[in-house]
Amino acid sequence: MFNAKYIIPGLCLFLVLMFLPTFVGRGRPYEVKLELPKDQKACIEDTQVMRDKHMQILNEWRTEAVRDGNRIYTNAKGQKFVKSLTNTCMGCHTNKAAFCDRCHNTVGVNPYCWDCHNLTPTQKTPIPPAPDGE
Repeated sequence: MFNAKYIIPGLCLFLVLMFLPTFVGRGRPYEVKLELPKDQKACIEDTQVMRDKHMQILNEWRTEAVRDGNRIYTNAKGQKFVKSLTNTCMGCHTNKAAFCDRCHNTVGVNPYCWDCHNLTPTQKTPIPPAPDGE
C-alpha cells in the first residue's frame, strides 16, 4: 500500500463518524413524561402498555370498530371502553399539542389520525378541500 499512512487513519475516522450516532444514543431510551388529567386515575391500559403499543391498539380499534362493528374494548382488568379516538382518548387527553404532538414530533412521525378525527369531542377538525377535478 503506497499511501497506507493516510488511508488507514482515514478509514478509521470514517468508521467512527459513521457509527457515532449509534453509540451516543445507546443506553438512553427515548421517554417523554406525560401525565393523566387530574380527574382521571388510569388510562385504558397500564402506562407501559400504552407507551409501547398505543399505535397497535388504535389500529386494532379502527379495524374492529369500522370493519367488524365491534365498538367495545375490554382491557386486561376487565374494564370496558368505547373504541373512539375522539371520545375515549381525546376525552381525557384534550391537549393534542401537549400530549400527542410532543412525542410524535420528537420521534419524527406524522400520523394521519387527524385527517378524519376531531381533536376533542366538542372541537371539530377542519376538512381539507377536495383536489381539483374530483
